[in-house]
Amino acid sequence: MAPQEMVDLGSASARETAKAVRTGIVSAQEACEAAIARIEHFNGPVNAVVVRDFDRALAAARKIDTSRQPDDPRSLLGVPMTVKESNDVAGLPTTWGMEAFRDLPVEADAVVVQRLKAAGAVILGKTNAPVALADWQTENPVYGRTLNPYDPGRSPGGSSGGAAVALATGMVPLEIGSDIGGSIRVPSHMCGVFGHKPTYGIVPTKGHGFPGTDGVDVPLAVVGPMARNAGDLVTAMDVIAGPEDGIGYRLDLPPPRHGTLTDFRILVLDALPGVAADADTRAAVSNLADSLSEAGALVSDDVSILPRLDTMHSSYVKMLNTVITRGTPGAEPMDAHTWMELVDEQMRIIRAWRAVFDQYDVVIAPVFSTPAFPYQTDPNWAKRTLMVDGVPQPYGAQLAWAGLATFPGLPATCVPVAKSSGSLPIGLQLIGAPFGDWTTLALAQLMESSGLTR
Repeated sequence: MAPQEMVDLGSASARETAKAVRTGIVSAQEACEAAIARIEHFNGPVNAVVVRDFDRALAAARKIDTSRQPDDPRSLLGVPMTVKESNDVAGLPTTWGMEAFRDLPVEADAVVVQRLKAAGAVILGKTNAPVALADWQTENPVYGRTLNPYDPGRSPGGSSGGAAVALATGMVPLEIGSDIGGSIRVPSHMCGVFGHKPTYGIVPTKGHGFPGTDGVDVPLAVVGPMARNAGDLVTAMDVIAGPEDGIGYRLDLPPPRHGTLTDFRILVLDALPGVAADADTRAAVSNLADSLSEAGALVSDDVSILPRLDTMHSSYVKMLNTVITRGTPGAEPMDAHTWMELVDEQMRIIRAWRAVFDQYDVVIAPVFSTPAFPYQTDPNWAKRTLMVDGVPQPYGAQLAWAGLATFPGLPATCVPVAKSSGSLPIGLQLIGAPFGDWTTLALAQLMESSGLTR
């Protein structure tokens, strides 16, 4: 029996692939060649993998094969994967979808990429993102448009849209995205895959800066994993989390709060001030709440304990706009004292969320008001609308769902839980306490093993 017949590399998880390479069922080169073949077969119609580095990937795989030991501890041994275009990989372009940066030299790997390679991962190339990572669609003048595999007329989400499509079509088992306005969670939701927005600051972002910059970490922004199952998110977080240089301090996340669904205390919400979710999304929240309750979890929809979400959203938008317009011609930045007052407000919100998590373990909410929506072409967000149950809603209002976890820096795991009446994926976000990453990921795994994901 040929090695490839003993493990289906097209559907295997990252962990299963690494185990197959570790035990010699397949070689790293075979795993790499199989992934390359899948990209060449599936990528054409969807345009997800836009930067290819196959020759160096094959060389890296062969090096793994010559160095591999039967008990090799590398958790991603021989796992072929791609990363979002905004993550630096030495020798490959990092354009953020902008023509001006097409030829900008990239001389070093991002810290996250370094850690993935050290864990045995093989980087095949990069996946598409919108211009400046600033949309829930994935299209730019450098690489073109990425299509949703469930409906080519609809967005795959953004800004990690190419990453989600590469996963959903089976091209790779693991990806790295980034998130400041839902950019891991939205494409995971719209393409039916898993994604994890880490607690702010626990995954180094060096090598994921705007092209040509190399300064302090960007407020609100995180880098995190995307995968086809929750377990691979855990494995990837084990690899990429931790301080950049590890000198003087280390990351010590608390263990999951619970090991069974019965013990979880869960708060659910399906609407935000001025931002409604559609009927399919509300049904997904309700059905999941019922299933979790039937499994023995304590489930409540009394959201009166939450901080003032409208006030929080206003502060989030002010901080986000200041961050993303830095250096933009004509931008009017706030003065330092106003910024510090905004940071004070952020800390007050963080404390308010901590009080929520004294009573609950996880908050479950939509990622977006609708499943994947038809591509919109107007570059002005103010002129875009999103149809929610036939009622137009401002496009930018969707930031409120992202801000639930982003402004207070909370971990949030996106889990696919349902299909819409039009057979489009619906994912929900599991939001945890500060540094509660292992708790949201544990709940995601329990939901998966209990048949509550799809």
